[in-house]
Amino acid sequence: MWKSKAIELATAVRDGHVSAAEVVQAHLDRISEVNPTFNAVTAVLADSAMAAAAGIDRRRAAGEPLGPLAGVPFTVKENIDVEGVPTTHGVPKFRDNVATADSPSVARLRAADAIPIGHSNMPDMTIGGYTNSQLFGETLNPWPVVRNPGASSGGDGSAVASGMAAIGLGNDSGGSVRVPAYCCGVAGLNPSYGRFPMEHQIGGNTPMLASQLFPKDGPIARSVHDLRAAFEVLAGTDPRDPRAVPAPLDGPPLPGPVRVAVVADPGGFGVNPIIRAEIEKTAEVLADAGYAVEEADVPRLTDGLTAYLKMITSEFGLTWPRLRTLLTEDSARHMELNMQRQPSLDLADYLRLTADRHSIIRDWLLFLSDYPLVLGPVSTEPPGDPGDKELDAEENARIALAGRLCTVTTFVGLPAVAVPTRVEDGVPLGVQIIGRPFREDLCLSAAAAIEATSGTFTPVG
Repeated sequence: MWKSKAIELATAVRDGHVSAAEVVQAHLDRISEVNPTFNAVTAVLADSAMAAAAGIDRRRAAGEPLGPLAGVPFTVKENIDVEGVPTTHGVPKFRDNVATADSPSVARLRAADAIPIGHSNMPDMTIGGYTNSQLFGETLNPWPVVRNPGASSGGDGSAVASGMAAIGLGNDSGGSVRVPAYCCGVAGLNPSYGRFPMEHQIGGNTPMLASQLFPKDGPIARSVHDLRAAFEVLAGTDPRDPRAVPAPLDGPPLPGPVRVAVVADPGGFGVNPIIRAEIEKTAEVLADAGYAVEEADVPRLTDGLTAYLKMITSEFGLTWPRLRTLLTEDSARHMELNMQRQPSLDLADYLRLTADRHSIIRDWLLFLSDYPLVLGPVSTEPPGDPGDKELDAEENARIALAGRLCTVTTFVGLPAVAVPTRVEDGVPLGVQIIGRPFREDLCLSAAAAIEATSGTFTPVG
C-alpha cells in the first residue's frame, strides 16, 4: 500500500477494500525499513496515527461519511505545528517546544481524515538550502545519484518519493516545496499568497513582513491528481490567519486556447542544455494538449530578485544577533553570505522598497493578463549531489541564480506547480507551471496534461 497514491488509498478506505489501520501500518513498516537510510522522518507518530486510523475505521463501520483523504498518511515539516508534538525547527532550543494545537494546514488535512504520521526534516530554522539539521542530521534523496533532496522541505520530498507517506506538508518561501519535488521526482504545489491559512509563530513571536509575505505551506505528492485533492482540502480561511481569503477553487473558463509563455532561460542568465531541452519538450506536450505556447521572458526579473533579497536581509538583520546563537557555522553561512551581498536597508530605503514591490507585482499581473500560464524551470541546473562543495559567496550566488524563477514568483505571490517529466541516468527532471493569482486550477490542469504524457516515477525502491 505504500506504493499507492493518496487518492487510491482514500478510495480504498472509503469503499472498505482496506482499513485505515492497514494503510497506516503499511507506511509505518515502510518508515522502519527505509528511514534509517534516508533520514527524512524525524519523529514517528505511530501511536496517534494508529489511534486516528482506528477512529476512521469505526466511523466507516457505523456507516458515517469519511473525508476525501480518508486514511491517507502525511508528513509534516518540523516548522509546522502538530498538536502534542514538539515543533523543533531542527535546533536544540526548541527540542521541547510541544505544540498546543494543530497549525491551520494540519487541522484542515485532519478534517479531511488524512493522518499525520511523522514530522519531517529541514535545515536549522529553515535557513540554508540543504536539509540538514542539528537535531536530526542530513536527509538523503532516495534517488542515489542525486543525494540532495532539495531546499528546506527536503524531508517531505524524500519521505513522499520513498513511500513513507503519500503526502508531505512543507512550505515554500523561494522554492522550498518546488525544489524538493524537482529533486525527488515528485509533484509540489506552491499556492497563491492568501490561498492556504498558516500559522508560523516561533516561540510565540508573530513573524515580520517578509516572513508573512513569502512562506506558504504547500503539499508534495506523487501525482498531480493527489496535489489537486490536497489543494481542495487546504484552501480556505482560518481565524488565526488574516491573510487567507475565501477564493473559489476554480476560476472562470478562459476564452480560446490558454496561452503559455515558455521561459527556458529566465532573464537570459544561462540555463543548462538538459534543462532547456526539457522545457522545449514540455512545451510540445502542452501544444499537443491544446495550449497556445509562445517563447517569452518574464518581466522585472532582476528587480524582483533584488527586492526579495533586500526584504529578507533587512528583516533578518534585525534579529540576526539573537537568531545566530541558535545556529552552527554551517547553518548560518547561507544567510550571512546573503547579508554580505545585500546589507540591511535603513527605514527610508525599506519604505521605498515597498513601492518597488507594488510596481513589480503590477507589471507581472499585466504580463499574466497576456499569458495566463508560464512554463519554466524549477532550477536552471539538473538535480545533483552537492558533494563537498564549500558554500562560499560564489557558490551561494550560483545556487540563488539557478532557482531565480522560484524566487521571483514567491516575491510576486503567484501559484506554481512543479511536475516531474522524466528520469535520465537516475536523475529526475521536471518543470514548473506558474499562473495568475488564485488560478491554481489552471496550473494543476496544465501539470496534469504534462503528467498524462510523462507518467510518474516514484516511489523509489
